[in-house]
Amino acid sequence: MQQANTNIVIRNPFGTMDVPAPNDREVMDYAAIAKLGGDAADVNAAAWANITAQSDPLDGIWASRWNGGADPTIAGDTPEAWKEGRAEVRVTGERIFLRFDWDHGRRHGLIDAARDGAARLVGKYINLTNPVITRPWVGLLVDTARIDGCFPNGRLDFRR
Repeated sequence: MQQANTNIVIRNPFGTMDVPAPNDREVMDYAAIAKLGGDAADVNAAAWANITAQSDPLDGIWASRWNGGADPTIAGDTPEAWKEGRAEVRVTGERIFLRFDWDHGRRHGLIDAARDGAARLVGKYINLTNPVITRPWVGLLVDTARIDGCFPNGRLDFRR
């Protein structure tokens, strides 16, 4: 009888599967070309969430939304349609973890990111419902109520 590996260390504070290699070459290559201006013309500029900010600048409950891909489990979904849900942000040391859901909480994702300067976040997303799906992600901390984000196929934004 073989014993299971009980020395597994999970990096993220949510106790879920970790994002694999959040600083790999794919992430760094995408971060080199991703552009987020954080201005009033950005698609995440208009307030679309109604969540009260916590006392901590980032930790806490947020709203999330993404587009740029069609979720085959959602009837009639298109790449252009926004998939909205709830999110929670936790800062752990040098890492920022953004766990979010969509499709009324039936689907889940996790971003593991590091700060790149004062306002930029660079990391990777994993679809916790279908872990074969991972993508590089870049975010911009516009303010304590807005994180603009993008991945190679579209947007993945957060608001309070």
